[in-house]
Amino acid sequence: MFPAIIGFAIVLALALAGIPLGFALILVGIVGFAAMRSGMVGNSLVQFDGAGLSIDWTSLSAGMAMAGQQMFDISTNYGLTVIPLFVLMGAFIHRADLSTELYDSANAFLGHRRGGLAMSTIAACGGFAAVCGSSIATAATMARVAMPSMRRYGYADSLSTGSIAAGGTLGILIPPSVPMVIYGILAEADIGKLFIAGIVPGLLLAGLFMAAIAAQTAIDPAIGPAGARVAWAARLHALSRIWGIVLLFVIIIGGIYLGVFTPTEAAGVGAAGAFFFALVRGSLGWRGTYDALVETGITTGMIFVVTFGALVFSNFITVAGMTAEISAWIEGLNASPTGVVLAMCLVYVVLGCVFDSLAMLILTVPVFAAIIGPMGVDLIWFGIVVIIVVELGLITPPIGMNVFVVNSMIPDVSIWTIFRGVWPFVVAMILGLALIIAVPSVATFLPGYMSR
Repeated sequence: MFPAIIGFAIVLALALAGIPLGFALILVGIVGFAAMRSGMVGNSLVQFDGAGLSIDWTSLSAGMAMAGQQMFDISTNYGLTVIPLFVLMGAFIHRADLSTELYDSANAFLGHRRGGLAMSTIAACGGFAAVCGSSIATAATMARVAMPSMRRYGYADSLSTGSIAAGGTLGILIPPSVPMVIYGILAEADIGKLFIAGIVPGLLLAGLFMAAIAAQTAIDPAIGPAGARVAWAARLHALSRIWGIVLLFVIIIGGIYLGVFTPTEAAGVGAAGAFFFALVRGSLGWRGTYDALVETGITTGMIFVVTFGALVFSNFITVAGMTAEISAWIEGLNASPTGVVLAMCLVYVVLGCVFDSLAMLILTVPVFAAIIGPMGVDLIWFGIVVIIVVELGLITPPIGMNVFVVNSMIPDVSIWTIFRGVWPFVVAMILGLALIIAVPSVATFLPGYMSR
């Protein structure tokens, strides 16, 4: 297990040095795998002798062959074709400028309350998440849309940026969701049921986030003053402008729920629908289409590089014995299935200090699913629990990917101000997680109707 710990430390050092996480994982995974293979045959990967430096090229070649095979296998997995399609759908939706209309619509109903603009941000994030499978894209988009209004009304930067970063996490819980696709493939769980299972927990989490905002502004009204009340006619007009997102969500999720098409087919329908909707609105010319396709290619490439790296690194830590030792530790607890799930959540919290969401899922899900599956744990419910724990990692230090995204969009707000602003939402998320663990039907009752 010690070599695996050294590997984690090297990956963290490389990431802090500015090397992209996916490439750091690939490099350490190949070299670590080769070093373990050399040790198994009684050699060292690198030796210094009288003739100078010598390298065990046979073991190094074996490590590179392992990496190549992993990359080939994941690249030819049909289930992963859903990822670029959902990313493309989000890119088209962004260019249709629906994010602004979502925010305006939510603000029309909530803006007159204390903290109403922050609540509107949460509601708009939930709506945008319904047609975008990325928490990073949700946070980045809403930072551009919501922050100017909150500053104009004198909102505290901590509350404003905290609500944006936390609301962005809804992007991977409310379907469609790229991490759900990854989890479903690795755990061999029904992706369609995972999507449906995320709806109620996503709405629950959004409600808890709004409650956290209400509690903060009740304690200190100055951090989120109320805005002007909007007349009902204006509210209904604002609501009528978001019919595109409602229609896309109903088609995608309704089609999956009713069995009309598979998640991959739903992604294709969603991407086509978003394209035509943006085209009809006149917000998507040749340049916009080109930019959306390029953005999709870059985002998908980033996702796949992290996926490649996590798989290669996972092979290394498996050979190093860490996977077996973690499995033995969990099984040795002799705990109930719920206790085992709580122990796994603890592992995710620790890994969240080093890895991003995709890397965590790929490193752990195959092992954890193999442990809890025979215990009778519902893999759909467990998937929702895992996604929420991963969401925690998106807004907690030291990685806090959503926090860094918001900071990059609003550079005049310090990173520590944003971290301070997200803590009430972290508490809300923990409460939501506890409720879903205590009452699994919150996540499972909707998917249960799909099998009837």
